[in-house]
Amino acid sequence: MAEKRNASILVFDSGIGGLSVLKEMRIILPSMRYIYVADDAAFPYGAWEEEELLLRMTKLFGTLIEQHDPGMIVIGCNTASTLAINHLREIYPDQIFVGTVPAIKPAAERTHSGLVSVLATPGTVKRQYTRDLIKQYASKCHVRLVGSEHLAGLAETYMRTGYVDEAAVKAEAAPCFVEQDGKRTDIVVLACTHYPFLVNRLRKTAPWPVDWIDTSEAIARRAVSLAENLDFKERETGAPDIALFTSNNTPQEIQRLIVGFGLIGTRYP
Repeated sequence: MAEKRNASILVFDSGIGGLSVLKEMRIILPSMRYIYVADDAAFPYGAWEEEELLLRMTKLFGTLIEQHDPGMIVIGCNTASTLAINHLREIYPDQIFVGTVPAIKPAAERTHSGLVSVLATPGTVKRQYTRDLIKQYASKCHVRLVGSEHLAGLAETYMRTGYVDEAAVKAEAAPCFVEQDGKRTDIVVLACTHYPFLVNRLRKTAPWPVDWIDTSEAIARRAVSLAENLDFKERETGAPDIALFTSNNTPQEIQRLIVGFGLIGTRYP
């Protein structure tokens, strides 16, 4: 008989964007303990070379698994998932990994104009994994990949301070809006968990209305569907939900933010 898994889910992101995933997961799977990990010492992931980032993530997850032995790991980062999830599954076969991929399939199913844009980090845009998703699910659509250099950082600033430069947000999203043969882009996929925090600003500064697809709920529901087939222990009484940042240098505004999400900050490793 297989040993029961710990009643804990580790939600991982390069920064605070994965809090959007954590929020959704708590709603539909409230009985679990949550461990939020932000690799802020390496933020932003989109700027890393693939080989170096893969090596970093392999070592980092080795430490996290040894420390926390989570019952499930959710990677709330498109760049990390498209690069590393298959590798991590091979290296750590006893772990259950749930990845985040651009919501290209639902975008292709919903579009009326056939013009879809994927707003992502440069790392996600250049990944073959992303192009394979387009080939598999959106071959009949015109899909524009937009690699934003600064939007994740703008979202981090907004979450920390409550302020964001709307002109900068507009400039980052502007290439998503395409007019072709009398038709317009009608769907933009937010292919980074940081971006939903800016969705109201994106709507406000858009040249015309579009459907913004946020993948956070879909990730959470995928995790729940897997959890239903796993055997978990009872949650340890009194064990708090925690957050740790790999830089061990969390400013006061981030500390307030994680408290607002019901998390207790702890040191890494």
